[in-house]
This record gives sequence, structure tokens and C-alpha cells, in this order.
Amino acid sequence: MSDIVAGLLQASLLFSILAAVYVPFGDFMARVYTGTRHLRVERALYRVCGIDPDADQHWSGYLRAVLAFSLLSVLALYLLQRTQQWLPLAIGMAPVDPDQAWNTAVSFAANTNWQSYSGEAAMSHLTQMAGLAVQNFLSAAVGMAVAVALVRGLIRRRTELLGNFWVDLVRGVFRILLPIAAVGALLLVAGGVVQNLAGPAEYATVGGGTQVLPGGPVASQEVIKELGTNGGGFFNANSAHPFEGPTAVVSLFQILLILVIPVCLTRTYGTMLARSGAGTRRHGLAVLAAMGTIFTLSLVGTTAAEMAGGGSATQAAGAAMEGKEVRFGEMLSALFATATTGTSTGAVNSFHDSFTPFGGGLVLLNMLLGEVTPGGVGSGLYGMLVLAMLAVFLGGLMIGRTPEYLGKRIGPREIKLIALFVLTTPALVLIGTGIAMALPGTPGAMTNADVRPHGFSEVLYAFASGANNNGSAFAGLGADTAFFNTGIGLAMLFGRYLPMVFVLALAGSLAQQQPAPATGGTFPTHKPLFVAMVVATTLIITGLTFFPALALGPLAEGLS
Repeated sequence: MSDIVAGLLQASLLFSILAAVYVPFGDFMARVYTGTRHLRVERALYRVCGIDPDADQHWSGYLRAVLAFSLLSVLALYLLQRTQQWLPLAIGMAPVDPDQAWNTAVSFAANTNWQSYSGEAAMSHLTQMAGLAVQNFLSAAVGMAVAVALVRGLIRRRTELLGNFWVDLVRGVFRILLPIAAVGALLLVAGGVVQNLAGPAEYATVGGGTQVLPGGPVASQEVIKELGTNGGGFFNANSAHPFEGPTAVVSLFQILLILVIPVCLTRTYGTMLARSGAGTRRHGLAVLAAMGTIFTLSLVGTTAAEMAGGGSATQAAGAAMEGKEVRFGEMLSALFATATTGTSTGAVNSFHDSFTPFGGGLVLLNMLLGEVTPGGVGSGLYGMLVLAMLAVFLGGLMIGRTPEYLGKRIGPREIKLIALFVLTTPALVLIGTGIAMALPGTPGAMTNADVRPHGFSEVLYAFASGANNNGSAFAGLGADTAFFNTGIGLAMLFGRYLPMVFVLALAGSLAQQQPAPATGGTFPTHKPLFVAMVVATTLIITGLTFFPALALGPLAEGLS
């Protein structure tokens, strides 16, 4: 009973803090992206890079900037990994193998942070700081920029200009991510998270033996991996490692970092609509309500599954604590798992592979929903807005009206882009999983070395994590092979950037339109009925797409 009370208090505290910061932080981000004044450090950076910060970009120019910047990020991170043995702070690390360096470079540039390696045993301190941590900032800022560009597409009229990507990128980093990360890192250090430049050191144990303990700049990477919904851990055990997540208080703070920007971006959306006259702040609340409804259902289901346990071994032990830290318990582990898979974070404070079949199936489902509950930094907002437009289109078909969202018509061009957006991730997940299970010998990469339901779930989870830019894993899968490094790398690459192509093209198409005035027959997109339609659309599309795969994996295991 005390564990249940503690878990309820933790969740209540978390949601209370999110409610307290929702309005001020959301409005602050709206001012960041709509203001016309450039900071001195920003102007200096623009001059060095030859950027005109006052020039708006056509949607295609905005897209080219996103793709070019991301390509340079991949190449720079790949080169850093391959040459880290010659650079400062190498701490004896060898160069990263080519296939793993490719996988990691794509992973961190794509805001996925999938890791098929042990961070403390593969990456130098310089690679961790100048490569991985820097990309955590940049990839998060890219996602936020694309989300803001889509909002501008809904707000603007008779134009294809969506703003300036370079300005949005710089402001996201310097005005939002860096200040919070600086304060958050200090709080993590105060909570016991390690922050130094020491290499592995040998210590005497109480039993008279020795143990090698790694050091490193952990807190500075930990804060941005959570804040930017990135997820890559400095250590292999991620946020379950005592140097990354030493206490339950620190773990709860990390969940707050994961959720704060995706949640508050819905307020940013509503505020930008209200200031432009295109809508009201209630539109942002409607999007948040849809996200929150699915998040709550998932959290309740995952917690119930883990608290109920399952199987004689779990019942004999008294709790489903395999793969979980005693200092966190079942409820905080379930809360972290729901937050990290409901966003595109992928950090873990427990091993999802050790969750009960239904608990593990629910965190897998969170990713298959498209990670829009509340989703990644930026990607959650633009993903849910696309689903909202799809819901409006389906509703229009049912009542025989031309579908409109905020006065913008959802016509043939728009619905084609929406359909391509919605179909991209399922295609990557299902094709990747099918190839992996069909290739001779591939199941041998799994520790259980067979194709029973749990083994299938491990492979399905890996491709769902990669294609949805999450990065967490069912840890039983041995993914450090040429096939998985290449295949999941491609899933991460296409899963990140193809949706951005469709979102920016959609934003450009919407920005060209002149909004139709609201009439008595206009379907309101800020009321409970609309929220219910968006929730139903999200769940039904995912269910129809992935139910056969889920039936072969977690459902079959849970019912066996």
C-alpha cells in the first residue's frame, strides 16, 4: 500500500508542476518564435555563417535547410567517432566500427539515440560531449523548428513562406534548450549525478576485491537527453545506472524534463493562433487533451500490468521487479516507461524487456501510435496536428462537408501528404521487422535464439523504436550486428526526415490558402467531440495497422 501511495504522490507532483509551468513556459516559447528582435550572440553567429535572419524561406527552401543541416550533422558525428582515438580526452578508446559509427551518427542526428553499444566502453569523453551531447541540442531544435513551421502554415495566408529555419534553430538552442539545460544539470549534480572528466578508475570493494568505476561528463548529457527527448545514455544501463539516476527524486525530475517541452508546446500553438487571429488558445488545449487522454490510458494500463505481475515466478517474488531498480519500484518505473515511449525519448530507468507481456506491449504501442502522446520535442506537436487534420477529413466524409481545419481546406493535395505522413512509419516498422525475421540466422542475434513471441516482440520493438525515433529497446535483442546497425539506421533516417518532408510540404500548401470564414455549419475543432474524434482516429488507425503484429508478439505472449 505504501508503494501505491508513493506512486500516486509522485504522479500528482509531476502533473502539478507541469500544470504550473504550462502557461508561462508555453507563452515564453511563443514569444521566442514570433519575436523580431535578435540577441547579440545570435546576430554574431548569423554574420559568421552568412545568414540573413530577416529573410523568410519558401517551404522548399526551409526543407532544404533542414536536410542539409542534418546531413552535415551526420557526417560530422561519423567523422568524430572514427577519429576519436587521435583526439583529446580519448581515455584509451579505439575508433568506433564503421557500421556502428554510421548507426550512431544517424541516431543522434535524427533525435533517436538508439545505442547498440555501451557508452562508457565505446565513446571517448570528447565524443560524448562534442558529438553526442551537441547533437542532442541540435536535433531537438530541428524538431521544434519544423513544428513551428507547420503552425505558421496554419496561421499565414496567401503565401508559401514559413519563416527562417536558421533563426528558428538558433533560437531553439540559445533561448530555450541551453538555459534550461544549464540549470537542470546543476540540479542533477546536486542530486548525485556524476559530472567530471575522469577516466575509469579502480577502487577497492568491501569484500577485499577491486572494481573499475567509470567517470565522465554525465549530468550535462543527462539533462539534454531528457529535455530534448533524445534518450541516449552515457552508460549502457541508461537512467537506471546509479551515476545517471541515483534516486527516485532525480528520476522523477528526469520525467519532468522529458514532458515539459512537448506538453507546453501545445500552449505555444494556442498562443500563436490567438495572437494571429487564426484561432484561440482552446485549440491548443484540445490538442493537449487528446494527447493527455491516450497518455493517461497507457499509464494506467502499464501500471496495472506491472502491479498485477503475471506468472508463478513473479507471484512468488511478490512483485514484477525483474529489470527494475528497487530505489524506483514498479509505479515510478511504469511512469518513466510511459513518458519515455509516449515521447520520442527512449531513456529508461528499467529494462522494458523485463516488463510483463502486457506492460511491455503497451510501451511498444505508445511508439506505434506515432509517439504523439505528447510526442517528441516538436515532432509530437506536428504529428498530432496531422492526425487532427486527418480526423477532420474523416469527419467531413461522414457528414458530407468539405473538411476544414482552422478555416484551411483539407483538399486532395493535403490529404495525400497526410496519408504519406501516416503510412511512412508503419511501412518502415513492418517491412524492417519482416525482413529481419525472414533472413536466415537473424533470430540468432536474440539472446533467446528463437522465434517465439517474445523474440518477435524484441525485433518489432527495435524497428518501432528506430522508425519512431525513440531509441529505447527490449534489451534481450543483440542489435550490434551489421544487419541491425544498417537496417535500423535506415529506419531512423527515413522515419525522421520523410515525415518532415511531408509536414513542410503540407505547411506550404496550407499557407497558400485564404481561410474560409466560420459559419453555423463549421465543425468546431476545440471542443470535446473533436478531442474524441482525434483520440479515436489515432487509436483506430494504429490498431488496424499493427494489430496482427502485436498479436504475434506481446498479445500472444501475454495470453499464453
